[in-house]
Amino acid sequence: MSACVIGHITVKDEEKWAQYRALVPATLEPWGAELLFRGASASILSGAHRHSDVVVIRFPNQAAVNHWYTSPGYQALIPLRQQAADLELISFSE
Repeated sequence: MSACVIGHITVKDEEKWAQYRALVPATLEPWGAELLFRGASASILSGAHRHSDVVVIRFPNQAAVNHWYTSPGYQALIPLRQQAADLELISFSE
């Protein structure tokens, strides 16, 4: 069963965010992940949402999500990510 990671993002530093975004795809490749969507909030239809951007990444399964997130390659990017943006990452599986 596939799994998705959804990131809710508020960018703090555009330059660092661009660096982070450029480095993430290489960390996804070994786990068979696919970037499905990256975009900015167009409108809030119901409720409240504090972040301006979103990303959706599909993985083959939840185990791949866990391996990606804990991989040395991705863990090395977390300090840059924390400088670049406030981010909430959530995984969902079928």
